[in-house]
Amino acid sequence: MFKRTFTLLGTFVIALTLILTAQTQAATKQNHSKYNYSQTPTIFLHGYGGGPSSANNIIAAAQKAGAAQKVLTAHVSRSGHVTLSGKWQTGKVNPLVQVLFTNNRESNYNNDARWVKNVLTTLQKRYHITKFNVVAHSMGNLALMYYEVNYGKQRSLPQLQKQVDLAGHFDGILGMDDKANRNHLLANGKPQHLNSSYRYMLKHRNNYPTKQVDVMNIYGNLGDGSNSDGSVSNVSAQSLKYLLGSKPKSYVEHMIKGSNAQHSKLHDNDEVNRYIIQFLWGK
Repeated sequence: MFKRTFTLLGTFVIALTLILTAQTQAATKQNHSKYNYSQTPTIFLHGYGGGPSSANNIIAAAQKAGAAQKVLTAHVSRSGHVTLSGKWQTGKVNPLVQVLFTNNRESNYNNDARWVKNVLTTLQKRYHITKFNVVAHSMGNLALMYYEVNYGKQRSLPQLQKQVDLAGHFDGILGMDDKANRNHLLANGKPQHLNSSYRYMLKHRNNYPTKQVDVMNIYGNLGDGSNSDGSVSNVSAQSLKYLLGSKPKSYVEHMIKGSNAQHSKLHDNDEVNRYIIQFLWGK
């Protein structure tokens, strides 16, 4: 009787394993009629206080669509040491790398930029990458921009190809830098009031790669009259265009409207997922 029970249990486990494996393979099956594939990794940078949930929805959507496949998680310690987990068998799979900062509340963007550099040089040494894409949410946008204005001229580093900015507070946060939500864009697109980080990036923007990067800027508007996602004003998000000037190869913006355009909900938004997947890998 016990033997039969164990046999049945073993059969059940094997069957369940086969089912889960089949589901995983189906979810990550490539669709060459809709997407382009390469070895260029896309790294995900979370925002202030963020973690795995900040990118899980976008990653799952990309895998389900057959557009890309998560291969690694890069854990960054408080000292900036990078530990990789996962398995990346190099090939044209549109690899996804989720970056997780142990100190996920570091508001010194120079430190954040240095950690991004450590992730990229680790991937460069281990997997010989020469190019990369980025999807950044909230503070992750500042980590990326500081990386580019600090290290963008170093051609020995992997080179940024596509940049997705999601809910980026390039010229500050409501209630902190823009306490009364009165900032606005001038006729030339420059914000009337510049916070310290924006002034720093503006001063060093010539280090940003010229005519190399395709940029997509996505921001939220709750439709409640605040012209914001509840945390970041549309002015702050849209100030990226003036900041980059003529540097990008291309630049496009998308405003997401409604309650699901709230700052922390933007990375769990199906409309956002569709924009990101098409922009990064669509034919």
